[in-house]
Amino acid sequence: MSEIYERLSAVFRDVFDDESISVNESTTADDIEDWDSIEHINLIGAVEDEFGLRFRMGEVSGMKNVGEMAKIISQRAKNL
Repeated sequence: MSEIYERLSAVFRDVFDDESISVNESTTADDIEDWDSIEHINLIGAVEDEFGLRFRMGEVSGMKNVGEMAKIISQRAKNL
């Protein structure tokens, strides 16, 4: 899981253009200043590209934190 969080942190830094971002299992949109609905779409696309998967709509709407995202990635990603 540590590799997933390292890669997710890199994606978040790129999407939000903030080199100080480091995500963990409890990170939410409230923790990142520019994480709004538009940036959420960009973020999901970037995460999907990084890990070679596509989230289902129910997964996207059900994610409450980065930990839930990482769990889905660990179960389904092709390029870990």
